[in-house]
Amino acid sequence: MLKGIAASSGVATSKVYKLQKPVLEVTHEKGSVEDEIYLFESALQRTQKDIELVKVKAVGRLSDDELAIFDAHLAVTTDPELHDQIKGLIDSGESASSAVDQVKTMFVSMFESMDDEYFRERAADIKDVTYRLLAHTLGVAVPDLSLINEQVIVVAHDLTPSDTAQLDKQFIKGFATEIGGRTSHSAIMARSLEIPAVVGITGVLDEVKHGDMLVLDALEGVVIVNPTDEQMNLYGQKEVEYAEYRESLKTLKDAPSKSKDGHEVELSGNIGTPKDVEGVLENGGDGIGLYRTEFLYMDATSLPTEDEQYEAYKSVLESMDQKLVVIRTLDIGGDKELSYLKFPEEMNPFLGYRAIRLCLDRTDIFRTQLRALLRASVYGNLAIMFPMVATLEEFREAKAILMDEKDNLTKEGVQVSDSIQVGIMIEIPAAAVNARNLAKEADFFSIGTNDLIQYTMAADRMNQKVSYLYQPYNPSILRLIKMAIDGAHAEGKWCGMCGEMAGEAKAVPVLLGLGLDEFSMSATSILPARKMLTSLDYTEMQGLAAKALECGTEAEVIALIDEAIADAQ
Repeated sequence: MLKGIAASSGVATSKVYKLQKPVLEVTHEKGSVEDEIYLFESALQRTQKDIELVKVKAVGRLSDDELAIFDAHLAVTTDPELHDQIKGLIDSGESASSAVDQVKTMFVSMFESMDDEYFRERAADIKDVTYRLLAHTLGVAVPDLSLINEQVIVVAHDLTPSDTAQLDKQFIKGFATEIGGRTSHSAIMARSLEIPAVVGITGVLDEVKHGDMLVLDALEGVVIVNPTDEQMNLYGQKEVEYAEYRESLKTLKDAPSKSKDGHEVELSGNIGTPKDVEGVLENGGDGIGLYRTEFLYMDATSLPTEDEQYEAYKSVLESMDQKLVVIRTLDIGGDKELSYLKFPEEMNPFLGYRAIRLCLDRTDIFRTQLRALLRASVYGNLAIMFPMVATLEEFREAKAILMDEKDNLTKEGVQVSDSIQVGIMIEIPAAAVNARNLAKEADFFSIGTNDLIQYTMAADRMNQKVSYLYQPYNPSILRLIKMAIDGAHAEGKWCGMCGEMAGEAKAVPVLLGLGLDEFSMSATSILPARKMLTSLDYTEMQGLAAKALECGTEAEVIALIDEAIADAQ
């Protein structure tokens, strides 16, 4: 039995298809500069055709959201910076394959060094595209998973988005990889396809052979190599039970987000692009709790214009048809750099020049975004949220700039909504502790647990040596969450949560009991969260939360939650 991360829920038993991609050996032998540039450009064209073909094959199996990934991949192949870097190296004497390999390494390293897990996982997109490009430069064939015509579980070091898009649900019962996380594109698409996936299983390739039998339990995050007959029967039954559970979730799509005793909350979705809205609506989301606008900047080669941003925000607001849409202003800087914007070198970028701190310094960038948001506000129910606010002064300054731009637009004759909510993302412990005072001037809070936990525990969540300190259920974290919620409620304001914790079904009992008003999560987590919510009694969960706050360790809190869930089922 091997342990990993449950990335796409489900249970499967089948034989192994062991995917081992060819190792690409860069050659330093080269022809003339003209020949190497021709080789690169020819390989680039073949790569673009590959991506277009993968997308065509995936139509009907993936949603428009997932298919859009391949538009992003095509955009990578047309990125002038990528072209210029590669051609520049060829001009300086490198072979085409060496130039591609060096630029690939540079781009991947840049993304992998970012603090935000979502952005780190985007390195997989760069690897996917540049692997194909390098393979074509070297004349090496890339394996085609779409040719699989029998039931198997794919085991690989990693699966790229292109690999995952080729998986035919009729034959692929699941996949297991040595690396990856819940926010990788392959995991996201696996959830969309409803294919079970366990990722991050160290050494799994060494333990399996092509044709071995495998149990894949993507509920617990384990795989069993060559299981016994008893294990096969046990997990076969578990597979049937899970299929029945998934079917039952569909009945909750249009159900209210209410506890068993009638306490109502909001179950909203987190999105990164306007195309992600479809998934939230398909899963019965009550609204958008977090729109990460930084993708508009990350996916561009220069600062997005006011009109470009306006169109994106307008699209989301219109699509949500008056359901609340919380749009976070630019959360970038320090560890999440833009190639076209100069950032200072910092000893600790996690605590440095980023998010609202950058925006209050670069008010030209900030004002452009705020104008776009204000112009779009008339097309829906907009809430604007400022990230990484530490002090009341920061919030006042940001809100003053927002109001200034609202006045400017009104003078220009541009219509702006008068019902925009303006709130704060609570991700710094100081903000949680001072929540009551912040709530006097903010319309709402949304708790960003990813950063709140690492700042509170003084533990970098990217550092494996201290990963044991990343404890969402630690009583100290729960107390800070309670401070934020109570601070908001004391001033008649609502408090949500948009960090990863909000999407964990296990967290629903204690967060409900603490009084959280809104849970925002990935689209595929909405229905499981609603299922959990409808089985719970709000009054009882208040008692659970009170006990949790008095616990001394995370393990004690988890034991309380597990007991509450067992009693509710």
